[in-house]
Amino acid sequence: MRLEAYDFSRGRFTEIKGKGIKMDYNLYVVNVEGAIYKGDKWLIIKRSEEEEHGPGLMTLVGGKVEINGVQDGVLEDTLRREIREEVGIEVAEDMHYLESKTFSMGNGQLVVDVVFVCKYEAGEARPVDRHEVGEVYWMACKEVLESKQAPIWLKESIKKAEGVRLKVGWV
Repeated sequence: MRLEAYDFSRGRFTEIKGKGIKMDYNLYVVNVEGAIYKGDKWLIIKRSEEEEHGPGLMTLVGGKVEINGVQDGVLEDTLRREIREEVGIEVAEDMHYLESKTFSMGNGQLVVDVVFVCKYEAGEARPVDRHEVGEVYWMACKEVLESKQAPIWLKESIKKAEGVRLKVGWV
């Protein structure tokens, strides 16, 4: 297989096979999110109204993996960078895999979303870039589950994260 070109707008490589026959391969954008725990609360953000995908939605902190060549720990490093850039805090080195899922952005681009459970370490959570994050909240699990503004996938992730937190013994 010879990869001819990558079309970023379509998220596809074009393969050249045999005598000029072209086939498109869909690729996923990889996104990481952190369910960040501090005390008895979880860090939830409200996405900026300026965001292209999900403006104004309550969600976890995270972002897309950038192409930087070959790298070990790319998901974890991306998540730490996104957490610093979006809310200005640090999380502990030890992260726990929670779940992975896929979704489609408004433009049809498919996304693989990988969620980790993280423990808060330092800093004051705040919207660092108002173009990405509108507000930050520290919410108890029960508050998230009862919130009318929290989408179902956020509630499900927090419920699972609470289970991981209890299993690893974070208080």
